[in-house]
This record gives sequence, C-alpha cells and structure tokens, in this order.
Amino acid sequence: MHSNAADPKADNTLRVATVNINGIRAAHKRDMATWFAGRNIDIITLQEVRAPGDILAKLLGEIVGDEWETLYIHADEAQAKGRAGVAIASRYKPLETRTGLADGINDSGRWVEADFTTPDGSKLSVASAYVHSGEVDTPKQDDKYEFLDAMVDYLPAMQDRNPHSVITGDLNVGHTELDIKNWKGNVKNSGFLPAERAYFDKFFSGDDLNWVDVGRTVAGNVPGPYTWWSYRGKAFDNDAGWRIDYHMATPPLADKVTKAVVDRAPSYDRRFSDHSPVVVDYQF
Repeated sequence: MHSNAADPKADNTLRVATVNINGIRAAHKRDMATWFAGRNIDIITLQEVRAPGDILAKLLGEIVGDEWETLYIHADEAQAKGRAGVAIASRYKPLETRTGLADGINDSGRWVEADFTTPDGSKLSVASAYVHSGEVDTPKQDDKYEFLDAMVDYLPAMQDRNPHSVITGDLNVGHTELDIKNWKGNVKNSGFLPAERAYFDKFFSGDDLNWVDVGRTVAGNVPGPYTWWSYRGKAFDNDAGWRIDYHMATPPLADKVTKAVVDRAPSYDRRFSDHSPVVVDYQF
C-alpha cells in the first residue's frame, strides 16, 4: 500500500508501524515520504538506521513532513559506523525511554524502548529490535544466539513491568515453513535454522513465554505475508520472500489488535527498502 490518500483509523486507536529501512539516507532518497504521507501512523520503529542522531533527525523530519506536529525520536546508534542502529519515532512524547537489552552482550544499536500514554490513559511499551542476521559456524551466529537468549530472559520482565507491551522489528528468523517461500532450500542457513526457530516456539507458546505473533494471528495459516525480499534477481516480482519482521505482543495487548497489514510496495522500483513496513492498529 503506497498512497497519498489519508488512511483513517478508528477512535482510541494507536497505529504502530515497524520497518527495517536499510539506511535512513537510502530510504529518504528512495522516497519513503510518499509511503508515510497520509498513512496516519502514530509510532514508527526503525531498524538498520545506519546514521548518527543528527542525520536521522534531519532526514526523518523530511520524511514525516507535516504529518506530525512534533517529531520525537529515541535512537541508539551502533558503535560500528554504518551498521545496525534502531530508533522509535512518534508524534507523542514518550513517558520514558530505555536503551539496550542486557548487560555484556553485543546489542549496540539493536534494542530501544519507549513508553507512551494510550487513548484510555493506560501505558503502552514499545521496543524496536534488530536481531543479528547471523552466519552459520561463525561468531556472528554466536552473537545471534546470545541476543535471542537475552530476549528469552527479558520478556517476562518486560511483561511484568507493563502488561501492554510489544516488541517490533526485524528479528531475522522465519518461524515456520509458512514464513519463507523457499524454506526447503534454507533449513541449513541462518534465519531458518531449527535452533533459531526453537526460540520462536518459546516466544509464542502458551506453555512458555506466551507472547503473540500478531502478523501470523491476523493472517492465519497462509504463506507469508512476506516482509523481506532480496534485491537480487526476481525475488520481489515472484514474491519469493521471508516473513522476518514482527509485532510480538503480550496477550492483553494482542487482544486490542483490530488490523495488521504488510505495506508491500506496488512494484520493485517503488520500494524504499528491501523490507516492507508492518502496520498494526491497537484500539484502547
């Protein structure tokens, strides 16, 4: 969905979007503003910002334009220049912000949180997460497992602090065979390894952490809808994608979901990133 037409939302609703922008400079240049215009988003979480705060503020300000009266940004730039970087941008001032997932792990530029007042006066906690892409039998994969271990440990604490919590972002794992077009060719590759998928079994199992995969719950047991396609070949045109971008919500928050969509660009040349936004309405 790329349109300049205003997209209304119901009263007492917060519209939360997440997208890996693959660099704020590139997304700006590729006209992310056209997608944002009229989409009526309240909070957007970004991954792979790949820029310092001043550049993020300038370019995101131009993308948001007149859509928001005020732009609030909470970001964490990665220590490695030109890599990772996460942010939460909103039209509302956060009540509180937090940076980082756990002490002693490689999470620079990979986890930020912000709390917001909801339309009914309660509190919504939003995280922007960028899980390591990983690479089999390398330290990159070790970092990925360390990050996922930290998530397992942290999710109960996040839910205890606020029962209306959501983790959004590029989690770099396709959970089931429905989440990757070519799953048979990827069972030995990072992103679809059985050991990685087992973490998501834990995240979404009622016997374990019991968070809700909003995208899958709304879509049902169908292939996709995919959120990432390689720039190489005809992956986008053939819809040979991966569903690796998520809204992971606590059950009380998931009960408030009224709509969840992937804003897939209408054509290859109108993409502003190799990922598409996942946009969810939460009605309070």
